[in-house]
This record gives sequence, structure tokens and C-alpha cells, in this order.
Amino acid sequence: MLIKINPDVTYQTYESMGASGAWWAQIVGGWKHIDTRSGLEVRDRISQLLYSKDKGIGMQVYRYNIGAGSKHSGRGEYSQPARSTECFETAPYEYDWSRDANAVYMMEQAVRDGADEIILFVNSPIERLTKNHMAHADKGKLFRENISSENYKDFARYCCDVTEHFLEKGLPVKYLSPVNEPLWIWNGGQEGCHYKPKSVTKVFKVFAQELSKRPKLKNLKLSGAESGDIRWFNKSYTRALLKDKDVRKYLDAVDIHSYCLPVPLPFNVPFLNNRTSYVKRFRRWMDRKYPDMPVKMSEWTHMKGGRDKGMDSALVAAKTIYEDFALLNAVSWQHWIAVSEVDYCDGLIYINLEDKTFEVTKRLYVTGNFSKYIQPGSVRIEAQSGCEDLLALAFKKDSEIVVILINLSSEVKKVAIPAKGDVICAVTDKDNDLTQTVIKGDDISVNPRSVNTFCYFE
Repeated sequence: MLIKINPDVTYQTYESMGASGAWWAQIVGGWKHIDTRSGLEVRDRISQLLYSKDKGIGMQVYRYNIGAGSKHSGRGEYSQPARSTECFETAPYEYDWSRDANAVYMMEQAVRDGADEIILFVNSPIERLTKNHMAHADKGKLFRENISSENYKDFARYCCDVTEHFLEKGLPVKYLSPVNEPLWIWNGGQEGCHYKPKSVTKVFKVFAQELSKRPKLKNLKLSGAESGDIRWFNKSYTRALLKDKDVRKYLDAVDIHSYCLPVPLPFNVPFLNNRTSYVKRFRRWMDRKYPDMPVKMSEWTHMKGGRDKGMDSALVAAKTIYEDFALLNAVSWQHWIAVSEVDYCDGLIYINLEDKTFEVTKRLYVTGNFSKYIQPGSVRIEAQSGCEDLLALAFKKDSEIVVILINLSSEVKKVAIPAKGDVICAVTDKDNDLTQTVIKGDDISVNPRSVNTFCYFE
């Protein structure tokens, strides 16, 4: 079958891909022992796998979590020790910048390896500013906002002080996200803070006012509102965020999360679990209401129990990335945690705390099928396979075209792409990890259950 590529039909401009350093970086940042396979310190090899274009998958974005300080106080209930974080404040407006050293190291190393965009994001305001002086709400306090509006100004001041500090260190901080998944209750398990849509507007307005007073932050943008599920209240939070003209000046996109957590019985009617339909609906709504506002997908992970290092989870990830680029028209796509220490489907790399080793997953490599080959500034162009279980995506920059084919089936697909010369092909499947070869475009065998990238010049 011929894969139809039409460069004359264009969509969004691709910016970046990335992942969060939350929770794992404060562990891995202290792993200085040598990885015998690469000769690097383990922490540096993990960063290289994630952010190096030559020796890794070349992601561009590193998300750094501005912690709330629960690790210092010991207050709150957390499902894993790493979910309790440090903060830099030692007293109001006084800072110890040596804190959170491991996580800061991993952020700096990511930049050395190739990351050129840092997003600072907040799960909870620092404990000094919350109502219960904890980094999550009290048990039983449903939908309670854990920060009073009179503390918004100090909250913004703290976050902007942190941002200025990192910029002075030469780090490419481009975005600050004050709230994270404001819909959820957040009364334990991890740091978090609930906000109503109108409160998100007020928080962002105070942050915008603070930014306007800081010449050093003149190029910084805000990001948000990072609602936590593609189905619930994305319109409410987006509408609230974009209605204020002062806030709009500091936004160049709307950031959402692409989760679609299965609705359990007896409410799991098919429509409620149809992620694709909700992605399309949100895109149509954005086109009607805010056609000039780009959308960024700033958090997703395959939330399933167990460590899956193989193609089952990798294909779920690849299909999600495809849908968010092809249907949502996302300009940036970011994984939740890049590295996981738990028994869960939520990292590109798994670490083992007992012997301080790591294992890579197929999710890492299928992410690389996108991040390593699509150049920032590329424009998505029309691509059609004509086959339901062979997903096609294409981008163009200058005269280079990148085509990604995801074969969800268990059969070989015989295809051709309209390339006149040699084609660079990178394959990830059960036997290949971004295995790169040079082929011709007129007779291609796409392996079963695989993700494939083809690069050629017009």
C-alpha cells in the first residue's frame, strides 16, 4: 500500500518533547557510581539516554518540580518517600540554594546533554503558605483549596525568586506552571493542591502581576492549567484561564494532561472510556473558541500496574503520542516521570533502589521514534495509510520529511512512501531498539507491533 504524504496540507508546528524529573531525580542525582556499559556515572548515563541526540532519544524539555518542603517538615502522608520534596526557603524570603541538590544536578545535566527548555512546575505551594501547613489537604476535606488568596502574592514571589535563581545559573527556564491538575482533591499520596477554575484565574493573575515587575523574567511565559484528565473540566479551566487579558499576555499555549483513566463499573459505558472521542471534542471546541491558541500536552503516562518493559505498553504510548499530535494538534508532548522506581507502568527507564541499577524500556525507544527525528520547527503535514491499524504521521522542515508509521497489528505491512532517494529508517519492535538502516522507499516491510520512523529529502 502507498502511504499518501501531502506537504501542501499543513497543520501545527512541532516544538518539543520532554519529561518530568519529579520524584526520581532526587534519587538518581546522587548515583555517582560507574555504569560499566557506558563508562559514565549512572546518573549521567540516564540523562544521556533521555536527552542526548546522538547517544539517547534527544528530548528537548526537562520539567523541574518546585517542591513544597514536606521532606523538611515530615508532615503529610506520602505513598513513596521520594514524593516528599525539599524547598529552598528557610525563612520567609530567605533561601538555601544548596537544597534539592540531586534534582538540580539532573536538571543541569539534562541541559548539558541537549535539553534547551526547562519548565518549572508546582504541585503544591510551599507549606508555609498552605492552610494546614502541609503540602496536601487534610483527609475528608473534599475539594478544599489549601491556599488562601491572601497568600497568592507570596506564592508568586517565591516561585519567581526560584526562577530568577535558575536563570542566573544559566539554565534555559522558559515556562513557569503554578498549578498542577487542579481538579483533583489531593489529600495524600503526593504533594498537590486543588483549585476551582475561578481560583486558577486569580492565581495566574497574581503571577502575571509579579512577572510584570521583574525585568529579569521578561521572556518567561506561564503554562497551565494542566487539568488532569482529557474528559473532565478541561473547557472550564481553559475558559477561566483565557478570559483574563493580563494572564493571556503571559501564555503562548494552553497546557493540558492527556490521561483518560478508565471509569469503573457500573459507570464504564463505552463513551466515557473513548479517549479518542474526547481528544477530538476538545480540539473542535478549541478551534471554535480559541483558534489561535496552541495546545501543549504536558503530562501523560501509561497508568497501569506492573513493570512493563516491552511492546505492550510501548504501543499504548505510541498510539497516545500519535493521537495527541494528529487529532489534538499538540505542539509539544511531555511524559510524566522519565524514570520510575516503583512497580508501575510510568517510566521510560526503571531504577532498582537495592543495587542502584537501571533498565530501559521499549517506551523509551518508541518515544525516540518521535523525539530523536522530528526537528523543532517542523510542520505536520497530511499523511494517510488507508489502514486502520497502521497509523501514519508526517512532518516537514525545509526539504526533509519525517514519516512515522505505527503498526498495531500482528502482521507485516507492505508499504511504499513517496521518497526518490535513500531513506533513513529507524525501527522499534520486540527485537529492535531504534535500529537504524538505509533503505529505499518503494518496498518497505513494516514489522508487526512496531514503531517506524522514515527520514528522506524531497
